Amino acid sequence: MPEPAAWKYQKITKKMFDGEPSETVLFGRVITAVGNEVIEDGFVHISGGRIAAVGSRPEAPGDVASEETGGTLMPGMMNSHAHLSWDGIHELSQQSMYDAPEIRAYKAAGNMLKSLRAGITLVRDLGVHDANLFTKQAVAQGIFPGPRLLVSGESIIQTGGHTYWVCREASGADEMRRAVRDQVKGGADLIKIMACHDTLEFTDDELHAVIDEAHRNSLPITAHATFDACIQRVAEFGVDCVEHGGSMSDETIQLLLDKKIPIVTTFSALVIQANPDIARAFGIPEWKIEERQKAVADKARFDGLVRAAKAGVPIVFGTDAGSPAVEHDRIVPELGFMVEVGVCPDNLDALRAITARAAVLNGFGDSLGTLEAGKLADVIVVDGNPDQDLTALERVTRTYIDGKRLH
Repeated sequence: MPEPAAWKYQKITKKMFDGEPSETVLFGRVITAVGNEVIEDGFVHISGGRIAAVGSRPEAPGDVASEETGGTLMPGMMNSHAHLSWDGIHELSQQSMYDAPEIRAYKAAGNMLKSLRAGITLVRDLGVHDANLFTKQAVAQGIFPGPRLLVSGESIIQTGGHTYWVCREASGADEMRRAVRDQVKGGADLIKIMACHDTLEFTDDELHAVIDEAHRNSLPITAHATFDACIQRVAEFGVDCVEHGGSMSDETIQLLLDKKIPIVTTFSALVIQANPDIARAFGIPEWKIEERQKAVADKARFDGLVRAAKAGVPIVFGTDAGSPAVEHDRIVPELGFMVEVGVCPDNLDALRAITARAAVLNGFGDSLGTLEAGKLADVIVVDGNPDQDLTALERVTRTYIDGKRLH
């Protein structure tokens, strides 16, 4: 394993924000995210930061303080593609180039609070710049309360590549390796590359080097890849995940299956910016609104993703939160479109995309993502039945992480 980031050597005398997990039994309707299991009148027993038991009401322990939630209990949700230091309001290049580091920090802090209130208990922050390394430190050291964080540091691109104005530029294999090593040194949990925009990016030597160096440091690597040639290329070279996805041939889909590579779909910018009332409120120009509306209406453009999902490629929830009009507490538009377009067959499967499958992608399959005895107590309470009506997720009344109530 690589050396830990320098801040991990610091002694923490006392966390500024912390709390003790309580022992309690929560009663309500329970969606465990284990297959299609729903317990209509059930309980979740939280003890010592873990789930001690889950079951129907008559099985609940009678010697533990209990609460009637009046809602649905389910695993904490995970946004596996987000950018905490982008506010979800303003244009990206302007924020990226002109926000002071202190403003980035305030935006990340505010977005973590919004995430907790929305029931998001884990955020996979795919960077672009390196602000997320410091966000991770702030949460880990108890300087600010937040969800669990997995961070990439700076996204790595070829010189002049996609979003060069905010990412880490590199040219040649040696610079690619140095770019990875700098993220590792800063405490990154994974590496992110921008593998294409309108054209393929990175030479073969560069792509091999950046992937090999990530794996040499025991880190997964994920790639922004939005069309067939790019998805196939990064899969062949050995990335661990595809961000966004797009058109795909049967050959590419089979490659993803063979290599067990998941896709994090991010429909939110298209879906939300296609709503004229919302888009205009965020200053989205009319030409962009029209473009988004055409994209959302053309379901054929999502055929590759649908065929991949039906073939068995794991589809995981992500919103690209931080993009204009895609605020960090907007969950329902993404989940709803996943069902509408067909990458998830129904609401329960969409809920697994944001819980159980997300946990596997993020390396927590054994400890998070489902409500099962022995797992960490990341639990939320929803006012309503999200398996029947996804808009119920707009009414999260409680958020627990490690059995600590953070909302």
